[in-house]
Amino acid sequence: MSSAPCVAIVGVTGAVGQEFLRVIEQRNFPFSELRLLASARSAGKPLTFKGKTYKVEELKDTSFKGVDLALFSAGGSISKQYAPIAKDAGVAVVDNSSAFRMTDGIPLIVPEVNPQDMKHLKLGKGCIIANPNCSTIIMLVPVTPLHRAATVKRMVVSTYQAASGAGYAAMMELEEQSRQVLVGQTPVCKIFKQQYAFNLFSHNSDMQPNGYNQEEMKMLKETHKIWSDNKPRITTTCVRVPVMRAHAESINLEFEKPLDENDAREILRKAPGITLIDDRASNRFPTPLDASGNDDIYVGRIRNDISRDDKKGLDLFVSGDQLRKGAALNAVQIAELML
Repeated sequence: MSSAPCVAIVGVTGAVGQEFLRVIEQRNFPFSELRLLASARSAGKPLTFKGKTYKVEELKDTSFKGVDLALFSAGGSISKQYAPIAKDAGVAVVDNSSAFRMTDGIPLIVPEVNPQDMKHLKLGKGCIIANPNCSTIIMLVPVTPLHRAATVKRMVVSTYQAASGAGYAAMMELEEQSRQVLVGQTPVCKIFKQQYAFNLFSHNSDMQPNGYNQEEMKMLKETHKIWSDNKPRITTTCVRVPVMRAHAESINLEFEKPLDENDAREILRKAPGITLIDDRASNRFPTPLDASGNDDIYVGRIRNDISRDDKKGLDLFVSGDQLRKGAALNAVQIAELML
């Protein structure tokens, strides 16, 4: 585009919507006009951004006239209703929901992994691009450079997912339940069916007939689409943990070719979007507090799998901010590829 785009943020009052604003400001993403859109109950709410006060507008069919880019984070049902309307109005939509991730013809993008899948898309031309699941992004940023080096045959992943993944209300529930438990009160469960404070439980997404929950199946299916390769075998276990912000994952990889842990460490050190915290002597490795508020995926516990004798196995522990690289940052990076 010859001039800065008109940008709309759909779901601006939510946790990811607010993170969109922070990322746009921090990365100095160009815009000529900014439209802040949300539900009717939020319409008229004032929001200050870069020294200017905006009023939140109600999301309507007519909201996208003159808009070049729309960042969506308002849930799958809203995306299914309004993203096609925006696309038909000539808007480039980057959608953070699961609504279009597995739709044929709609790119599913992690900029460090598969930017080539959207090279034909530009702002000012109507399109929809899907932002992957947060756990998939956090996993694939470090695993992909290793996959390119030695080819992943099988991946076993366990996630430790923070309240931020379930939105602002879940974060507030964890905070309130923690207060209640510490003073001897029975914690009130509204967002989750089980006590969240000082507890952990299987991810709250819907269980599937095969015994996996929806979050676990997303990681498998999305990885195959992003890599354009269905051969890697993937199994996942996703768990909610009482952490406010930033997910962590334990990852075991089986490769087609040997990959020494020292070579893997150097590959990751040079890869974009990664910070290594891998200090064995001090037992210092990535934590959610390291990742919170930061852009990179933090990687450590890099070691060859001692259950194998062929150096074709590797273990990693990673952590990434679900609201940033797992959501808002990844979406803005996608938009930057279209500038």
